[in-house]
Amino acid sequence: MRGITTVFRKEVRENVRDRRAMINSLLLGPLLAPILFVGLMWFMDSAEKERAEKALELPVVGAEYAPSLVRFLEQQGTVIKPAPENPEDLVRDQEEAVVLRILPEYPERWSEGLPAPVEVITDISRQESNAPTRKVRGLISAYGQQIAALRLQLRGISPQLAAPVMIKDVDLSTPKSRAILAVIFLPYVLMITAFTGATHLAMDTTAGEKERKSLEPLLINPVERWQIMTGKMLTTTMFALASLLITMIAFRIVLPLLPIGAFGVDLTLGLGTLARILLVISPVAVLAAALLTLLAAFAKSYREAQSYVGLVILIPMIPSMMFMVNPIKAETWMLSIPLFSQNIMIGEIVRGEDVSWLWYALSISSTLAVGLALAIVAATLYNRTKLIFSSS
Repeated sequence: MRGITTVFRKEVRENVRDRRAMINSLLLGPLLAPILFVGLMWFMDSAEKERAEKALELPVVGAEYAPSLVRFLEQQGTVIKPAPENPEDLVRDQEEAVVLRILPEYPERWSEGLPAPVEVITDISRQESNAPTRKVRGLISAYGQQIAALRLQLRGISPQLAAPVMIKDVDLSTPKSRAILAVIFLPYVLMITAFTGATHLAMDTTAGEKERKSLEPLLINPVERWQIMTGKMLTTTMFALASLLITMIAFRIVLPLLPIGAFGVDLTLGLGTLARILLVISPVAVLAAALLTLLAAFAKSYREAQSYVGLVILIPMIPSMMFMVNPIKAETWMLSIPLFSQNIMIGEIVRGEDVSWLWYALSISSTLAVGLALAIVAATLYNRTKLIFSSS
């Protein structure tokens, strides 16, 4: 154990002296995601407010065929613009987001009490067109319901007969549980942070020392090689945990500043919540340190190690992206899958759910088991002389 402690202190001391590495590992990396997230949320909020306050400008073709519809749109705050000659070209060239075309047969079908045709011309592949298109569809639908109700009343029929079923939504979510909708990416960020926080040290303490020819003198010391490798991995794990802790503290500070209180979302991460998240994510730091150290040990140079590690960083992205694209119901057996279980647990903790201690045990133990197994493999490989001196 003394040998492990000696190597651990050596690696910590050497890496702390490297200010550039410390700034990248413990400042820029952990703080970048929270800062970018806050900036993005503020930008989206301001853009949404600007769109909400701005009146809808709607070019209308054939307005003379439906004066009552046009008048209704104007009463709802819509600014009717002159009819363009080629509405399709106008939308295709992104000069307008949406154009309303009232067809010539509209008056005849209207007078006969039949559905009167209108066309909403838009390009659904353009994201900026979605909001105004939805607004136009909503206004036309509201106008149609209003006219339908008047027609029924003129015939002595209650409009309520046209809606035999009334749907009422009963929302069981809480401000705390809705928080996961705003920070659905949080597991993804923490996973990446655990790996990126371990990347520099994993490469520098193995491939970097090979390249600098400083590994051979270290092996001459009367310390078992597995202890040397263990000391290096402990250092890497410590820096990965430090990166995670800094990232979580940064999120705790910036999340209450986000302009989403009006949506009934509670994004406050209390100390208890942070502690539970750290408990769940800490084994990932062990796994990341062991895996990255193992791969970097095979590299002959720092640059070669970067190519290996660059591919490994994709691993924690997979379960996080799966959950963001296709959310699934958590089952107990899923908690035994490393990385996958952390995504589930962090989501449940942020939602404020009462998570079973069995889930904690399965998630932590399964991830630690894989991490320790990789660490044992890495320590064993350090006894292979061919591997250590492969850069020669």
